[in-house]
Amino acid sequence: MHRVKKPGRLGVLQKLAAALAALFVFTMLAWVAVAGPETVWRILRRGDTQIDDFRQNPGRELVPSLSPLPFPQFQSDSPLPAGALGAVGGQDLDTILEANDTIAFLVVQDGAIRYERYFQGHTASSISQIFSVSKSITSALIGMAIDDGLIAGVDQPIIDFIPELAERGFDRVSLHHALTMMSGSSYVENDNPFGEHVILNYTPRLEARILDFEMETQPGTVYRYKSGDNALLGLALTRALAPETIKDYAQRRMWGPLGMEDRGIWSTDRQEGGLERTWCCLALSGRDLAKIGQLFLEGGNLQNEQVLSARWVQQSTQVAQVPAGAWPEDFKAIGWRNYGYHWWLATEREGDFFGLGKDGQFLYVNPSTGTVIVRLGWTSGEMLSSQWISLFQAIAGALEGGP
Repeated sequence: MHRVKKPGRLGVLQKLAAALAALFVFTMLAWVAVAGPETVWRILRRGDTQIDDFRQNPGRELVPSLSPLPFPQFQSDSPLPAGALGAVGGQDLDTILEANDTIAFLVVQDGAIRYERYFQGHTASSISQIFSVSKSITSALIGMAIDDGLIAGVDQPIIDFIPELAERGFDRVSLHHALTMMSGSSYVENDNPFGEHVILNYTPRLEARILDFEMETQPGTVYRYKSGDNALLGLALTRALAPETIKDYAQRRMWGPLGMEDRGIWSTDRQEGGLERTWCCLALSGRDLAKIGQLFLEGGNLQNEQVLSARWVQQSTQVAQVPAGAWPEDFKAIGWRNYGYHWWLATEREGDFFGLGKDGQFLYVNPSTGTVIVRLGWTSGEMLSSQWISLFQAIAGALEGGP
């Protein structure tokens, strides 16, 4: 009788390895087809986005102001009251910050630095990428462009600047829709390497990617946080400013007037003729970021000069009419349902608001106590976004009533 020889264990493993190799090759080819070879190469070479990405990405440099305006130091042996220093769980503030991967922390009240700490080798002049706090600054630049007559207003249609999107259903999308994350586009914010969000962060063809955006719902009907809406604003602003770049406009309208002390870098999709990644990729120092917060605290006024209209500051930081939609999970727990023009509104009673970036980058402003707080870090540490905001509110509350 002829006996059929059964495959040995080694043969089965070899076939499994061959199948896995074929699957890997197929997956990589599919990824390249969706994202493009250079985008895939950038993702594989650079890995996850980090606060020092500006060191390896193409970008445009902002230079310190010719007339720097440093914050004065608060003159006291005890710059923060005891209630602020022991704000959480009986721990002192330095311990909290150092234990939670912080690199910079500043508290400014009434225009003077009351508390300033740096960790992990960072200094006052160190710059780091602020991720989605960049959205809040892009929003401010939109307001400045409206002040300068380069944009008619927030109700102006996106297709006035990006007519190519008319045939893709964006004819009823306004700047207001993009500013409030209600464009109705199909963009999804997640870490899927095949998805538009990751591709947008690494592509060298940013404009082409934006022009491929598609619509999903009627504009103004559904809120969904998505960097794609800021990318729309970035391209619209680029075309409104042309031939001046966003970086050059920020230099002229923000870096110079605010007396920035340090350089900044705005990363672009490519070195020559690239576009600024407005939703994620501005790097600057903690002190200079605090100056932007101070500008908003003062209603757009700096030393009796209206750098940004008070009306824009008020519109940006008030509750937008946001329908029910997707909100960050840790925000739901404390009832945050408020979003302005790329600013988060913390509490209606206090009127405090903040810019929030990946891995715990914060620019917090509390007008009722005249307080600006900047927190930068490699990660959020063990603290949720809501816990960081609670810490900022505790510090601002301890400062209420002035020095």
